[in-house]
Amino acid sequence: MFIRFGYEIGISCDQPTPMMTYLSVDRGRRCDIISERGPISDPAVRIGEVTDPHGNVCMRMVVPAGGLHLSYDAVVADSGRPDAVNLEAKAVPVEKLPSVCLPYLSASRYCETDRFAELAWRLFGDIEPGWSRVKAICDYVHERLIFSYGYAPALRTAMEAHEERAGVCRDYAHLAVTLCRCMNMPARYVNGYMGDIGVTGDPAPMDFNAWFEVYLQDRWYTFDARHNIPRIGRIAVARGRDAADIPLIQTFGKHELTTFKVWTHMEETGAMTKPHSQPDVSLLSPWFSEQWSRHVREREHGREH
Repeated sequence: MFIRFGYEIGISCDQPTPMMTYLSVDRGRRCDIISERGPISDPAVRIGEVTDPHGNVCMRMVVPAGGLHLSYDAVVADSGRPDAVNLEAKAVPVEKLPSVCLPYLSASRYCETDRFAELAWRLFGDIEPGWSRVKAICDYVHERLIFSYGYAPALRTAMEAHEERAGVCRDYAHLAVTLCRCMNMPARYVNGYMGDIGVTGDPAPMDFNAWFEVYLQDRWYTFDARHNIPRIGRIAVARGRDAADIPLIQTFGKHELTTFKVWTHMEETGAMTKPHSQPDVSLLSPWFSEQWSRHVREREHGREH
């Protein structure tokens, strides 16, 4: 199958401003790209690529005074298979873990393992280490949080999401990652593209997605606490300890986001002869789910009584 994906991002700056982005497809999927346009900047600027400590591709550029518009459009070949499931995968004892896994056991900016250790062991300590334990963590996070773009502060930590019981995919991933690390299972944060392929369409604006990976047995496995089912068509962009390691956009100066549109959908061919499916709404526009609105009303009613 073929998946069309891409973005349009507008940045406004009062003066020339250095910028780094994690918007490039993971090197492991680049071989699957059938056709692409971009990244294209308007006005044209020099775009360089560097590799960060986690092995991700990071683009560097200087946004000119007045700003620029970045765009990318591509088609990737995909197997059409859902995320791999291995119910027999066991957790690896810490002393036997590969050294590259060790950074993903510790606390990070948004994953406060020291604040969750007691809760994690109380909830999951009696579950067999491995796939069953990770699935139990996903179930807990999935039930604990309510999803809505109407309540998505960028600096929310895993503990704040846990206590406020709300968030976006980033928060689901941070909370699950934190709980896995508390149980001595290496877990890393992933962002990328994932469309509504093989599932009922989501009314929320299309966005970059966040999920997580856990090292079990001899490899990293994909998990998704927000959707909590195997999904089709993930296209990873970057991996890190948490979102602080891999910001989609990081400027070294004041900026304003003027455009932010993302698309991910099935395509008939890889030729890109037709325009992509333009998002109906931008993530810059307010969007609230009915479920979140109901949650807010119930919470405020509880405070009043």
